[in-house]
Amino acid sequence: MRLLAALALCLIAVLPASAAERFDEAPRIAVMSAFPPELKALASATQNQKRYTAAGVTFVTGELEGKPVVLFLSGVSMVNAAMTTQLALDRFNISRIVFSGIAGGVDESLDIGDVIVADQWSQNLETAFARETESGFQLSASMRNDDLPAFGMMIPRSIMIARGDAPPERRRWFPVDKTMLETARAIAPTAPLSRCVASQCLVHAPKVVVGGNGISAPVFLDNAAYRKYARATFQARVVDMESAAVAHVAYANGAPFIAFRSLSDLAGGGDEANEMHTFLQLASDNSASVVKAFVKALPN
Repeated sequence: MRLLAALALCLIAVLPASAAERFDEAPRIAVMSAFPPELKALASATQNQKRYTAAGVTFVTGELEGKPVVLFLSGVSMVNAAMTTQLALDRFNISRIVFSGIAGGVDESLDIGDVIVADQWSQNLETAFARETESGFQLSASMRNDDLPAFGMMIPRSIMIARGDAPPERRRWFPVDKTMLETARAIAPTAPLSRCVASQCLVHAPKVVVGGNGISAPVFLDNAAYRKYARATFQARVVDMESAAVAHVAYANGAPFIAFRSLSDLAGGGDEANEMHTFLQLASDNSASVVKAFVKALPN
């Protein structure tokens, strides 16, 4: 009897957990940001709001530009973003995922206030820390899986991910949805953008730039040397702390994803101190303005 009881407990332990009950079955666009200033303008424009809470995360359903949405904060950084994205997918009927927020500019042709819509995202600090030897930093050949240059001891590596019933695959880049990217391209020339916040005004009129690479890591980048390396190694245009994690989860779940990131700073490329706290709200509002125009243009 004791053996049978033990076997029963083992069987219970390996049974899959039942899916969390959904709050709402209506197909909705997930509109997310990392922290409150980024979501402020989008939340104020959302009608017929209703709130739900799960695992400490508040979700707000309603209509944005006439489309059914669920708004929420991912939290700052990669683990928070991955967790909340999966939580939203489990609790709501998500048709698309749209991220709106600020970022650092890596491409020298871009300026603060510009809104960047990358067509793929990578986790740039998925790396191996190499052993230091007399001849420099060395990593065994069996550990290297990408032909990318190192930054000191840090050698980039792609990662293995699971997706549906397919075998795990090695992947560095996570693409955004092509159809949504074309919608972003269509609204880019006419999306409203601000040039001034409080008493601070940008030298250049901001613009929407569609295409190119984005990178994300759990690190606030404010270093000119690494910025130059990231541009050369990943051909990155923009860097943030969440988008690649959301793209990863979206890819694993087969959910269409796109991110709009407005530059609040130059990731260490500026001549003076980091610009983020000066232009945080301007960049947040510019991203939100483009996202509102984008959501309005999406087909029902």
